Amino acid sequence: MARSHLTLAALATSAVAGLDVAAAASFGAPGGDFDSAILTGRDGRHWIVRVPRSPKAESEQSADLVALRALSAGVRTRLPFAVSAFAGQAPVDGTRAIVYEFVYGTKVALTSYPVGPDGIAASVGRAIAAVHSLPTSFVADAGLPVLTAGECLRSCVSTMDRAAATGLLPAALIGRWERASEDPKLWQFQPTVINGALSADSFLSADDGVTGVLGWQDLRVGDPASDLQWVLGARNDGVVESVFAAYARVRGEGDRHVRQRAMFYAELEVAKWLLHGTETKSTEIVDDAVAMLTGLVDSIRNDVMNPIGAQTMPTMAVDEVEAFLARSERAV
Repeated sequence: MARSHLTLAALATSAVAGLDVAAAASFGAPGGDFDSAILTGRDGRHWIVRVPRSPKAESEQSADLVALRALSAGVRTRLPFAVSAFAGQAPVDGTRAIVYEFVYGTKVALTSYPVGPDGIAASVGRAIAAVHSLPTSFVADAGLPVLTAGECLRSCVSTMDRAAATGLLPAALIGRWERASEDPKLWQFQPTVINGALSADSFLSADDGVTGVLGWQDLRVGDPASDLQWVLGARNDGVVESVFAAYARVRGEGDRHVRQRAMFYAELEVAKWLLHGTETKSTEIVDDAVAMLTGLVDSIRNDVMNPIGAQTMPTMAVDEVEAFLARSERAV
């Protein structure tokens, strides 16, 4: 049974010394991974209290807490947005309630991002670039994962191999991903600090600017492209271009193939969904993943201008060349 906002408020007052709650309300979607409430103190400050509802949620919350503690005040001054801070905790029913300082802003659907250099899409690109520009030493000092470029590649290959072993991965994708994994130029990059779990829901905004970033449970040093793969799901060239252009203006052109690797990671997400379905023995998830893989095959066959490789393009058949030229002529 979900805990009421009043119960959560009482837990928060025992977790944070001196917290005087003037108002409380439920926060987040009902039936989610956490029981959550937003609290208003008599001093006008706002707080979030969360209690995990499953072992998975508890593990996520613990990892997020480790990351928030690693993000010291000095590190946070380098970021152009706010990151929530731990305020206190209280035991409850074998787990714990965690109280955080509230980060102001609203979530904006990815498809609704205003584009251009002054829109939220560009602000998101700059926010991600700021994370990737942080010094890596604080991550190592906190005991969080520090991956090399080779280790990032090996993780991708492992996902590919396990997905191929199901017998459900289309041959066209196996070949495409193998070519990408064997392209040495694609994997010549400098690992950076990454959030590791970014999505459109991670960003809070106000006045077309990012005000906060949520969810730091996968903080680590790794491939910066993995923080950008979700952007390609916008299905909007203006949004994608605005994010990547703003990112490049901050980070420079040192990593020439970050976008291609982001595409690779985005496609591998479907393979991970397939593996999740097979591991949990969910026919529904497996069927959904297979349908997504089929759609992906159709997409890459029709989108000949977006190969994953650093330089090479896939060879087109005569009818594909004719179709491509016809589309180009209509676009002029």
